[in-house]
Amino acid sequence: MESALPLTKLIEQFARLPGVGRKTAQRFAFYILDLPEEKARQFAEAIVDARTKMKKCTVCGNLTDQELCPICAASGRDHSVICVVEDPRDVLAFERTREYNGVYHVLHGLISPMEGVGPEQLTIKELLARVNKGGVEEVIMATNPTVEGEATAMYIARLLKPLGVKTSRLAYGIPVGGNLEYADEVTLYRALQGRSEI
Repeated sequence: MESALPLTKLIEQFARLPGVGRKTAQRFAFYILDLPEEKARQFAEAIVDARTKMKKCTVCGNLTDQELCPICAASGRDHSVICVVEDPRDVLAFERTREYNGVYHVLHGLISPMEGVGPEQLTIKELLARVNKGGVEEVIMATNPTVEGEATAMYIARLLKPLGVKTSRLAYGIPVGGNLEYADEVTLYRALQGRSEI
């Protein structure tokens, strides 16, 4: 079985990916082994390339291969509205809606004393510096509706209040196709609070 060690290592690496179980990891590994050598090399190079070239945008903290991410660099975006998110994946989720035209600020985590993450480990100081420069009219807190997400949003909102900028929170509620009978009290409360006129 010594000759299968590279295959075992490959499976183990894929199994480390979030949401990937052992069977899926095996499928990925065998897929890679079935690729022509040049395609497999391109795959490996893409991983290394992304890992070495991607960095944080100097303004918002989103991932980019330039000094500024394409969103911060875009003149057509509304730079007076900043949407605060937990990580770069959240930026992608908002961008898929094609409805938001403001800019972002990526915290790279949430305040979580249980995991030893305090405000100083997030990009909160950078957000305050952006707002202090002027020109920002609204900050939208778009952290997840978890205990950590709510605590982080409230903490940042308290810091922004003296700066005279409007601070809002995403409305949360019943998902499309959801059933009211199965919704918890907090979700129903949020749905009522975030209701809009039709």
